[in-house]
Amino acid sequence: MSERSQARVWVMRAAFCALVLVILFFQILPLQTQPTRWAPPDLLIGFAFAWSVRRPEFVPPLMLAALLLLADLLLQRPPGLYAALVLLACENLKGRARVLRASTLAAELATVAMLMVSVAVVYRLVLTVMVIDTAPLGLSLLQLGLTILSYPIVVLITHSIMRVRKTGPGDIETAGGRI
Repeated sequence: MSERSQARVWVMRAAFCALVLVILFFQILPLQTQPTRWAPPDLLIGFAFAWSVRRPEFVPPLMLAALLLLADLLLQRPPGLYAALVLLACENLKGRARVLRASTLAAELATVAMLMVSVAVVYRLVLTVMVIDTAPLGLSLLQLGLTILSYPIVVLITHSIMRVRKTGPGDIETAGGRI
């Protein structure tokens, strides 16, 4: 049973990597040549948060850091800043996973929204202090709002299609103990 659960953990880690690569592929795909007036939601942070709450063992910190750094490089953001902020937020969510496991989706959404706002504010603040060009504030707020609004859809996809569900009190963890 332990070998089977370990195999599932590695399969789900590979699935998360594939999901991130698909999201990045569609983000860098040049579908429009004209600048748009809106910014799509950041699905990468949404899926990272959803998986961190539901199954922390599926998104280990080193793998998440590498994928987020790759996203920074491909999306031409300052390397490591956004990755570090999202990684800290995901680790915060992993620490709160037990509490969020017993809570409702509304409480989870409030916690995730608070962390998303924190990441966005700190990111923008650091870029401003370092005198790095930033996107217009309205565009950044629109993206943040759409990311928060899309989180329930991300959770639905994560739960129903990808079968990444919160562990229950009777589930056996990969470490071999009960929750």
